[in-house]
Amino acid sequence: MTGFTIGDAVKACNGAYRGTNSLSTPLGRVIIDSREIQSGDLFVAYRGERVDGHDYISAALDRGAACCLAERVPEGEERGVIVTENVQRALEQIAAAYRMTLSLPIVGITGSVGKTSAKEMISAVLSSRWNILKTDKNLNNQIGVPMTLSRIEKDHEAAVIEMGISGFGEMTELAKMVRPTIGVFTLIGHAHLEFLHDLDGVLRAKTEMLDYIPKDGVVILNGDDEKLRSVHCSQKKLSFGFGENCDVRAEHLEQSADETRCDIVCKDRCMHVIIPAFGRHLVYAALEGAAVGITMGLTDEEIIRGIAGFRTVGRRAAVVRTDKLTLLDDCYNSNPDALKSGIDSLMELPGRHVCILGDMLELGPEAPAMHSESARYAAQRGVDRVLCCGAMARFTCSGAGQIARAFPDRAALIAALGEEIRPGDCVLVKASHSAHFEEISEALKAF
Repeated sequence: MTGFTIGDAVKACNGAYRGTNSLSTPLGRVIIDSREIQSGDLFVAYRGERVDGHDYISAALDRGAACCLAERVPEGEERGVIVTENVQRALEQIAAAYRMTLSLPIVGITGSVGKTSAKEMISAVLSSRWNILKTDKNLNNQIGVPMTLSRIEKDHEAAVIEMGISGFGEMTELAKMVRPTIGVFTLIGHAHLEFLHDLDGVLRAKTEMLDYIPKDGVVILNGDDEKLRSVHCSQKKLSFGFGENCDVRAEHLEQSADETRCDIVCKDRCMHVIIPAFGRHLVYAALEGAAVGITMGLTDEEIIRGIAGFRTVGRRAAVVRTDKLTLLDDCYNSNPDALKSGIDSLMELPGRHVCILGDMLELGPEAPAMHSESARYAAQRGVDRVLCCGAMARFTCSGAGQIARAFPDRAALIAALGEEIRPGDCVLVKASHSAHFEEISEALKAF
């Protein structure tokens, strides 16, 4: 936290400081794991279900933490601790105060699907000219966002921050900290419906961000999304998509298992881009990257070079070719919209098509119907075989009909791969992260 001191943190959260370090001592990163502390960091002591961070305050200070943020001071500890009634609230106040000291452009990204791909693509594009700070891993919530903000240093020229929520009001808390100069909305889809109820609720929760984007900021949204097309805001709007009415649109799409090509058109500008990965959903990420690049004044050559430098992250629609099959490893997360996109991508590949599907979580009372409908979509698109397991497997099977087979657990499904998968098959593996379908992906790689 360049130029931000213990005293600034105390003032921001109205805390009580106890310790020997001077209030003018500079603070570094926000850290919640004492084992990761480096000299000058701010250690935040969270109370968890199994671990209480307060028990590690002394260890953090021993490792060189400049100060700790906590709700109590361990007995006998006389070094620097900012004491507050609520650590989470205090951390958000500190992060918000630090953000107000920064003048660099910040891109805030939200949506039901594609946030991480958008973050990676936008960062790749902006990195063609500037030194960028981006959200690391999945640090996109009310703990992760302050950690990300704290890593912005004086040599960074822009930041790209992913903002994930599951309930009403959460985006307000994130946006108060981030205050993005550019807001990117990827898609309003069927995610977290257990808490947000319906698509209108998802839209309302996501667009809480608009109140914290400056009036001279820019809102970049998916023009192919019916809900996002209806958004009214005081900021300048820029839409992206395949539709003719989109400000930044994709044309002449070509796909192979190794790359995706298209033209990105904006007014009199036309950029032929090569995305070094497979999937129609990545065209949307490229459009988001191009829209941000155009907004921030990048040249066509810089945008094209940035898109070419994009790399997929983890198990997000990664294409793996083995001697016997082509695997679309997309088991990082799932919801009905992401699953349908994955099915569409699968059907672009030649061969026999197999979907291995697990549960989609946090869909509320409509979960059975949504699993059934998603599987029905697979059958309608011409998928040859659907294999599934999980609490919702029977509903998935009912939607897919005769092409589906349910298994009691992952082990049984993996044991049946030898009889179900044929040489030359294209296989999509898709489930929410907690379903641990990466075990199935690994078995297929060894198949």
